[in-house]
Amino acid sequence: MSKRSYQQLPPNILSVQIGNKTRLTTKNLAPSIQVYGERLITISDIEYRLWLPQRSKLSAMIEKDMLIPIKKNSKILYLGAASGTTASHISDIIEEGRLFAVDISPRAMQQLINLSKARNNMVPILADAARPISYKAVVESVDVIYQDVAHPDQAKIALANAKEFLKDDGFLIMQIKARSIDSTLSPSQVYKMQLKKLEDEFTILSKQILKPIHKDHLALIAKWRNSH
Repeated sequence: MSKRSYQQLPPNILSVQIGNKTRLTTKNLAPSIQVYGERLITISDIEYRLWLPQRSKLSAMIEKDMLIPIKKNSKILYLGAASGTTASHISDIIEEGRLFAVDISPRAMQQLINLSKARNNMVPILADAARPISYKAVVESVDVIYQDVAHPDQAKIALANAKEFLKDDGFLIMQIKARSIDSTLSPSQVYKMQLKKLEDEFTILSKQILKPIHKDHLALIAKWRNSH
């Protein structure tokens, strides 16, 4: 199998050949430390962490050649950071930026707090993403909102957080989880309903269904065009 070439990779991401497959890695911000048992690979004296699309929907988006609007100095609000698998790779990418990692689970928060001890660009926040007012005192204006929450109205959460925190030229990267919204409707109907709610204030730049790796998930990238 020939080595795959991606359209454009965000900073601190390297595609490497492992056997007959091309895999994504991120430059490890905390060298020698594994976050979830991922493989560490050293190339030219720099340590990278293997980033499989099966473990991260953001990695799956890059595998599908979606252009991810994240820079080295980006400030990112991550809604639904869970135990920190994807959050840790975002932390690698934005080595000069800041990641505000919000999750409602105390158990997940403990893992995020432990993770942040070796990653000074990560700010763990125990809160409900549906109530952005509760963490307004902690979060700065951000360049990107990354949202991966299980909630019946994911678009409403994205809009509420965008109005509080997203810069005028900011971006939303969102995972629409059809089965978390309405399991009685087809995923395509759910996607259409959520997109319609977003389109009044966001310009949808790209969207991709993440099958077969992540079932009933639509990933999207959108640009904020709300006038504050």
